[in-house]
Amino acid sequence: MRKSFFSAGLFVAFLCFSNTVKAQSSQTFQDVENLLNDALFYSDQYITPATDAAVYQAASGWITSPKKRKLWDVTLGLHSNVFFVPKRDRSFEIKNSDFTFFQIEGATSATVPTALGDDSQVYLVGDLDGEQIRLKTPEGVNQETIFYPYLQGSIGLWYGTEFVAKFSPKTKLKKGDYQVYGFGLKHNFSQYFKNLEPRKIHLSALVAYSKEDISFDFITIPTQYGSLGINQLNGLVDTWQFQLNGSKEFKNFELMGGLIVNTSKFRYIVGGEKGEIEELIPLQDILNMKLEEISKTKTNVIGEISGRYQIKKVFLQPVIGFGKFVNTNFSIQYEF
Repeated sequence: MRKSFFSAGLFVAFLCFSNTVKAQSSQTFQDVENLLNDALFYSDQYITPATDAAVYQAASGWITSPKKRKLWDVTLGLHSNVFFVPKRDRSFEIKNSDFTFFQIEGATSATVPTALGDDSQVYLVGDLDGEQIRLKTPEGVNQETIFYPYLQGSIGLWYGTEFVAKFSPKTKLKKGDYQVYGFGLKHNFSQYFKNLEPRKIHLSALVAYSKEDISFDFITIPTQYGSLGINQLNGLVDTWQFQLNGSKEFKNFELMGGLIVNTSKFRYIVGGEKGEIEELIPLQDILNMKLEEISKTKTNVIGEISGRYQIKKVFLQPVIGFGKFVNTNFSIQYEF
């Protein structure tokens, strides 16, 4: 039904388009729909590894300690997150049989970068109403590690509950940007077991929500009708996270382990400056409607280990999250 709705929307838009541009054929209409289908296929393969990675980047470091906090105790921390890009997610293979409009110039198949890949490119070519369309495939961030800083704070509430919030400014990547923010509630439940706290053992649970926004430079397609204006691709990720953590204190050092289960909804949109063709047809809106077809929901299970060392009111804490990816986090915290 969604595909039919898209085709109908594209057809109506092209009726308006035909009144402005002379002698448009049904083949031209089919060519543009094929071009958009190819863009949809490529978008999915290109950006999905990056949005999957964004979930791991946002998952780590929510619980700085499962200990019960006193009412109105405040902790403020500066976190630095480093994500290691695995080789398997840096590229993907394309074949001419994957496309209905484009073909790979001078080859039947090629390996091209994902958004997490390098800056290599190949040319894709197609024919639109007798005019050759030739474009370079988009580059990746060309970074083996992705670093971003963020602030995180918490405040103790009633009954061993703690409110936690994190925020990162928009971080500039090569060929893109990344930003995350969110909030959560942590509750200490070792307080209900009288034999645990005297042994310096602490248990807690967390429920949190985070929003990740990751964008990349995409493709520029010049045509006889002007540029198409799909030069930026955004992945928007909404994540709900449940987490269990336990710790054991050894004087000034606290050793922690955790289990994270999160569910993320992924949406994709094209943005950036609109192309000249928008004077004739709302191409960005049509493609964004088409991109709804590749929206998805995924569940991840992530392990986490960390250690927290106290120097008076200052705490130093490295964190490692692991599963499909490996993510590291280091923070300096101050307890007021």
